[in-house]
Amino acid sequence: MSSSRLPIPFRGRIDLARGCLSQAAEGGPGLQVARQGDAGAMVFGRLRFADQLPGKQPADAAAELLARWRAQGDAVLDALAGEWLVALWDGQGGAQGSGQGRALIAVDRFSTFPLFWAAQGDALGFAARPADAAQAAGLSLQADWQSVFAYTYFHMIPAPMSIYAGVRRLDLGEALRIQGRKVESFRYWNPVFDEHRPFDFAAEREAFLAALRDGVTECTAGLRHDQIGCFLSGGTDSSTIAGLVTRHYQAPAKTFSIGFDVGGYDESMYSRLAAKHFGTDHTEYYLTADDVLAGVEQIATQYEQPFGNSSAVPTYFCAGIARDKGVTRMLGGDGGDELYGGNERYAKQAVFALYQRVPAPLRESVLEPLLFGPMKNVEMKLLAKARSYIEQASEPLPDRLQSRYNLLNFLGAGRIFTDAMLERVTAGQPLALEREVWAHGRAAAEPMSQLNHLLAWDFKFTLADSDLPKVTRMCHAAGVEVAFPMLTRALVEHSLKLDPRQKLKGRRLRHFFKESLRGFLPDEIIEKKKQGFGVPFGDWLLTHDKLRAKADDALRSLADRGVIRPEFLNELLAQLESGHAGYYGTMVWLLTVLELWMRASPLADARVGK
Repeated sequence: MSSSRLPIPFRGRIDLARGCLSQAAEGGPGLQVARQGDAGAMVFGRLRFADQLPGKQPADAAAELLARWRAQGDAVLDALAGEWLVALWDGQGGAQGSGQGRALIAVDRFSTFPLFWAAQGDALGFAARPADAAQAAGLSLQADWQSVFAYTYFHMIPAPMSIYAGVRRLDLGEALRIQGRKVESFRYWNPVFDEHRPFDFAAEREAFLAALRDGVTECTAGLRHDQIGCFLSGGTDSSTIAGLVTRHYQAPAKTFSIGFDVGGYDESMYSRLAAKHFGTDHTEYYLTADDVLAGVEQIATQYEQPFGNSSAVPTYFCAGIARDKGVTRMLGGDGGDELYGGNERYAKQAVFALYQRVPAPLRESVLEPLLFGPMKNVEMKLLAKARSYIEQASEPLPDRLQSRYNLLNFLGAGRIFTDAMLERVTAGQPLALEREVWAHGRAAAEPMSQLNHLLAWDFKFTLADSDLPKVTRMCHAAGVEVAFPMLTRALVEHSLKLDPRQKLKGRRLRHFFKESLRGFLPDEIIEKKKQGFGVPFGDWLLTHDKLRAKADDALRSLADRGVIRPEFLNELLAQLESGHAGYYGTMVWLLTVLELWMRASPLADARVGK
């Protein structure tokens, strides 16, 4: 795939022997480069300094960043806000001239844009695409089959992994420090939750709404109202942003939504409700199986590595429609759930946590021996639910998050992958990564509530590894920029200091968020049940012969590569007829996207065992 498909012109090579940039992109949309002798800075994105007003853009972000770095060192990262990639280098080692070159490469706090790196000999390559990073370092491109395995588990390849062997990706809030020939990655930002601050609703609401308004101001700075577009799903986040944009410009925001003609997937009634409530200039499009057939290869190959979240499809079409309406920057509502407690699993895990409050003697000497002893085989619905509850509640976090409902766990790696594939991977690696991230979250601050621990978990796996790549890459593919008002610095810092009992009150998700916006949002949207932005791919496979043939061809090609078992294909496609097309269709989508991506990549001829 050509690197021009992902329009992030951010790449270069550090000469480790001299500590300076020996190769770099010198221009491109959104890229700034500043040089001063052997020192320099490269900035991509919408970077601002936290000590400047939200609507103020630095005149020359690269030059100002270089000056601050030379004066403050790597601590300058703490002062950055916005969505960005940065690279800084100094062949002399600093303003005083240490004689040893140094460099710094970093992503923003949520890794909004990708940054990969690879090192070999005296060359360190970095780029927004892993293939470009490998090329700059002089590495040959070979598939990392462990990452392919992780992809089927997570539906994406989480940092620090990449699709190519020897190439790594910077994680959220992470940077790469180069001093002479020494290269080390480090976290310059970890979310630290303050759970002991007194709560006053009026004061917190005022601070929250001010941060929201500042977030919209920051993300729309320098653009006319007709250049801004808003994704509008009809949920609380997207509706809030659409309303704030309308108020900010004192003109109707341009809003865009995608509908489906399959029951259980369509939320158009809520997006229409929000559009009417705020008087937005609303555009709605109903996605069809024909659209997916026409766009699946384009969508699959836009990513720098395989990405299997099917909601990329409506995101891409929505952004493309907005571009055709004159929009140059879309605003996404991503982040609100992860900041303020909006995912259903938070309430579910809170219910499981209740079991640990039952006195241990009652649990261990009465309930468990009874339910899993004499009554083990009693097929009563209530007893079966009780056994299931205890089994799940007894599993530690993070293990129980995926143990039952993850597709790879449910179907079984041995049923899906060939023996040759399984010999090249560690089946427990995805869970090991989850446990590592969970342990890191626990160690990052004082002991914290289960809810905030889950939020920190989702900062990585839901936001940095999944939702933000989905939206940024699809917007770029459609030809528009994107910004995220819910993830601006002031709002994130407010959420970290909010009493967790206000985020999840009993089983009510986003309690504080919803109550703070009552009167601004329609009550129907505040109280609506949360729904995802998925695609009825499995349902369409049952009725659209050409789409099914496309998927069947891709899966058989993946089997020919030695990745998946041929017999598994027939089993999987048969399961679509079982009444659970939505569930099994997800695995068909994952594997189809994987094969389509590989066909268009330098791994087109990759085979397991070769």
